[in-house]
Amino acid sequence: MYKSRKTKLKKIVRYSIPNIFTAASLLLGFSAIITSQYGNIEQAAWMIVWCGILDVMDGLAARLLNATSPFGAEFDSMADLVSFGVAPAIIMMNALIYVADIQKYSNEFWIISISVSAFVLAGALRLARYNITSDIPIKGWFTGLPITGAGGGLAATAIILLIRYQEQLDVEQITTFISSFMMILTVCMVSTFKFPKMMKRDGIYINSFQAINFIVSCYCAVTRSYPEFLFSMGLFLLISGTIAGFFAKVDQNN
Repeated sequence: MYKSRKTKLKKIVRYSIPNIFTAASLLLGFSAIITSQYGNIEQAAWMIVWCGILDVMDGLAARLLNATSPFGAEFDSMADLVSFGVAPAIIMMNALIYVADIQKYSNEFWIISISVSAFVLAGALRLARYNITSDIPIKGWFTGLPITGAGGGLAATAIILLIRYQEQLDVEQITTFISSFMMILTVCMVSTFKFPKMMKRDGIYINSFQAINFIVSCYCAVTRSYPEFLFSMGLFLLISGTIAGFFAKVDQNN
């Protein structure tokens, strides 16, 4: 009986480790919402970047410990919706009000309100679709842009445009760019475009690129520096991933 209890305890610990990372990401995303409500936009945006690191650690721990489970998958989706859907949308809305000085109920206010609402809805639909199709995955590819990438990209955008360079742009330019960028992310999330997963692949160069990119991203997140790298790398992966996914789909059809 003692051996049975010990085995059960080990199993509980093994499955708990990935869920601890997930819980940390969820609570950090919730904290980011509260932080942005007090006008500390840059801190809130960096907290979303930290959520991205925790999300990677969550998946890595689950695979290394062989601790994937239906509960873990559902819990991860709920955390992702908060940390990479709701939180970035609220942060962007608060950023435009506090930093860009967009007046409530102005034309710009309603344009951004529609954009952030569509972003959150698309994120929820993307996660729901993933949950019902995860049993029949396309090896090495996501169907639609992952909400983690979309939310992280939005957080980096908030840091760059609304904190670092906001004095160089007027309200109309900021509103136009951000609303357009959010709609692109929204469409990509609910699309059937194929985006490559970050995973071990056959080529040494692509594996090295992924590893270096992750290490540099962690450095930027921890030191709260070089948001331009995070934004440019996210934009590069969005464009190159779309192109790679298109050709992969063509190859599958042929």
